[in-house]
Amino acid sequence: MPRKPRRSGQLVPRPFAFSSFARSVTRVATACSSKNKVSNSKSDRTSSKLIANRSSRKHNLKENSSESESSEEEEAPEEVIQADFAFFDPKPDDFHGVKMLLQSYLDDKVWDLSGFVDLILAQTTVGSVVKIEDDEDEGLFALLTALNLGRYKDNKCITDVRDYLLKVCEEKNVVGDLKRLLGDQADHVGLVVSQRVTNLPPQLLPHLYNALFDEISWATEDEPTKDLRESFRFKHYLLVTRIYKQKIGQKRKASSSSDDEDIIYVKPEDELLFELCSWSFTFPLHIQPPASQELKNYRLMGLVMAVEADKAPAFREKLRSLIDDS
Repeated sequence: MPRKPRRSGQLVPRPFAFSSFARSVTRVATACSSKNKVSNSKSDRTSSKLIANRSSRKHNLKENSSESESSEEEEAPEEVIQADFAFFDPKPDDFHGVKMLLQSYLDDKVWDLSGFVDLILAQTTVGSVVKIEDDEDEGLFALLTALNLGRYKDNKCITDVRDYLLKVCEEKNVVGDLKRLLGDQADHVGLVVSQRVTNLPPQLLPHLYNALFDEISWATEDEPTKDLRESFRFKHYLLVTRIYKQKIGQKRKASSSSDDEDIIYVKPEDELLFELCSWSFTFPLHIQPPASQELKNYRLMGLVMAVEADKAPAFREKLRSLIDDS
């Protein structure tokens, strides 16, 4: 996509696959042709303003039928898969799908992932999952939600997340800010949980994030109790995500004539959030996917960012422009 030069680039690496169809989706190119299709697809909503903002998108997905990477072979024929992606409220039946998406959320740490999934599924007013519309298997392709760290501070899974982040943060100029967000300020901090199969069509992203921030805003007015309404008045968002960072030795080898980037963002929106964040830190991950030739000089790293909640409108506009320009 035509963009101004930046200190970091974007690249979608070969992802973990979660199902047979997910493996098909994750092999396609990120540039997918699409046709808009309006749909009242998010279930269990009674508010007309919510229903008016639900949408699904139809995409033609091209799957390579050959697994060979030999440059000498002729280009393999492609199979076109047409899919209608739609947004839905999380529900109990989504437990295994959400758990699969989040299986490495805290790297290789043993923690209360099941309890974390239960919290996500119990919060139906804020948060979405993405599925194939009318798919009998109901496979999940994406999850996006925000959990109030103060509201759930006594849950073991949130304690596990808090302890993990404090352990991996080794940057002295940031750890104090992190402790405050996880401690005294936790009642106003939303942990944004975003995970998806890598090649989910990027055209869905503005709609997915618009749904999240709209639902947060509506929850401050529509939740039945004052405590619940207040719990969605976030002042900060905390995000745990991943990037590819160039290895130190390789970075020295790469001279100014090299086009290699220091950082490769796995999710395009993370670069925008990084530009808007108040502070951030990275940390090494134990889980390392098999490196492709393209990523041989990079290491998968964890990235934690804190973004002020009032930056959400700017983020939404930047994300829309980024996708429109692609």
